[in-house]
Amino acid sequence: MILVTGAKGFVGSKIMELCKDVVAAPSLRDVSEDDVRRVVSESGADAIIHTAAISDIGTCEKDPEASYRANVLLPVYLARAAEGRKLICFSSDQVYTGLEDDGPYTEERVKAANTYAKHKIEMEERVLDICPDAVMLRAEWMYDCGEGRPNYYRNVVNATGSVSFGSGNFRGVTYVKEVAENMENVMKLPGGAYNFGSETTKSMYEVTKDFVDSLRLDVKVEDAPSLHNLWMDCSKVRKFGVAFSEVSEGLLRCARDDGRLS
Repeated sequence: MILVTGAKGFVGSKIMELCKDVVAAPSLRDVSEDDVRRVVSESGADAIIHTAAISDIGTCEKDPEASYRANVLLPVYLARAAEGRKLICFSSDQVYTGLEDDGPYTEERVKAANTYAKHKIEMEERVLDICPDAVMLRAEWMYDCGEGRPNYYRNVVNATGSVSFGSGNFRGVTYVKEVAENMENVMKLPGGAYNFGSETTKSMYEVTKDFVDSLRLDVKVEDAPSLHNLWMDCSKVRKFGVAFSEVSEGLLRCARDDGRLS
């Protein structure tokens, strides 16, 4: 049995929908360490997938204390409560925001340029210190075709007029369905941090232009000033059988699931 935190969130809900032998944790917002121990113990689970977080970068900047509680202390409490259970924590590609080169980045170097990234780096270090066999998934910007919070796919297919992405900006975007589909192999990963998601050699401008053309959307793709790259090399996790579609292929798969392509 697998205990899933954030089971009603963007990632957690997809894991609950597609994965077997999962049970939802109650809300862990502002809970004590003793509360976390009780939830883990009473769940009957032998593994934990931790997806709960405050992931909005602006919110973390405005309220760093809330970010610290959610993004550092909660996973630390889970690590202490795990007691031999496999622990999977979702981290973020934001851990590369402060690096000076353009990537693609491997797992060895991280540097934060915002509060959210700083807290994710501290979370990884502290959790792995407590549970060396825990797995940190440095996830990309994820998308889905369902209604809900804004994401790359919905932003593009619902656009009117134009969208803007940089021809010098490189990063991966990942179909959240493929994240859930990979959980069985993720559970077998050795402890450590892993870049986790779809890869591409195309810029965000090129990815978006190809996607718009494939769907024949009446949307103009404009070139935007380039942001810092969040371009990850995911070869480490691929060696363990964790596989994602290439970025453009993943988007087309999502479009087919959404009924926009046959």
